Amino acid sequence: MPAPDRLPQRQIDVTDLACRRGERLLFSNLGFSLAPGRALLVRGPNGTGKTTLIRTLAGLIAPDAGSIAIAGRSEEERPGTDMHLLAHASGVKGRLTVEENLAFWRAVNGGSGDAGEALDIVGLRGIADLEAGHLSAGQTRRLALARLIVAPRPIWLLDEPTAALDAEGDALVGRLIDSHLAQGGLCIAATHLPLALADTDRIATLTLGGAA
Repeated sequence: MPAPDRLPQRQIDVTDLACRRGERLLFSNLGFSLAPGRALLVRGPNGTGKTTLIRTLAGLIAPDAGSIAIAGRSEEERPGTDMHLLAHASGVKGRLTVEENLAFWRAVNGGSGDAGEALDIVGLRGIADLEAGHLSAGQTRRLALARLIVAPRPIWLLDEPTAALDAEGDALVGRLIDSHLAQGGLCIAATHLPLALADTDRIATLTLGGAA
């Protein structure tokens, strides 16, 4: 795994956060702080608000109460340009090739990383010229992960990042997160499954809705 320049430093502070789905209160009085180089794993049964929390942190959902503060941004920086959201939807354009999809997202996200190198890392270089509509679910997930590489950003918000991946793909996700944390990035990942992370001292766990 290559070692890019150190990422801009960010810290997330969440205070007394409450979120609803319709009339149902998913969680309330939620609080945590996450410093550069740290990861938070969000666990809990289906329906407890893991995806809602990720989308709220990304600014896509307004919380019912509480606050989310991100330290380290300049006054001129537009909110959201320092974070990647990896959601359930892949955002892959089926009529574009694998490499064209990655080039498109690199341009959208303002990145300058090498697409070929990123495809090597996620194991898709050999099918770079294949239309993305022909990819398996696991390959599509790997292509989505490659977007994190070509446009480095300090905050990763990952919703079930190992979905559709095999054991080798699970290990890939672990290596990507480990490298990101080593560069001073931070990561919040909603997941049902353990992640194959090397440095467990960097990881905290938040459980929603009781025991996971």
